[in-house]
Amino acid sequence: MTTYTLKLDDNSNIFLLNEKNETVSALEILNANEPHRVFAFDGAMGAGKTTFIKKLVEQMGSVDIVNSPTFAIVNVYDVEQPYKGEVYHFDCYRLKDLREAMDFGAEEYLYSGNYCFIEWPEKIEALLPDDTVWVKIEPQENGDRLLVIED
Repeated sequence: MTTYTLKLDDNSNIFLLNEKNETVSALEILNANEPHRVFAFDGAMGAGKTTFIKKLVEQMGSVDIVNSPTFAIVNVYDVEQPYKGEVYHFDCYRLKDLREAMDFGAEEYLYSGNYCFIEWPEKIEALLPDDTVWVKIEPQENGDRLLVIED
């Protein structure tokens, strides 16, 4: 298990601190979990899942506008080097059941070899690859967020 602290600076920019209290890029989570491509973000409503994924996709080199795919279920972002390709961002909150995920082709995305970032992953847990990296986001009393990565 690895933990990070997600903080907000005075300009409302987010940054990440590792266990040694050093500022690191959000990409640290991807690099530390190479070669895994599917990341399940678990946390309560308002915990910061979308905010963190937005930062992550931006740091991967996307110029696309990153927002919650609440109504679309999945958004696709193009990223540049060194992560060249597509990134899939799921928001499974509105899914009624597993069949709905299967109907829109979730498995094709999940097993594509591209990065997949999933909000509300418990809705499609049965479809997730065995090597899915679980990222728990826990709000702290001081406004920070604790990111707990299940290895």
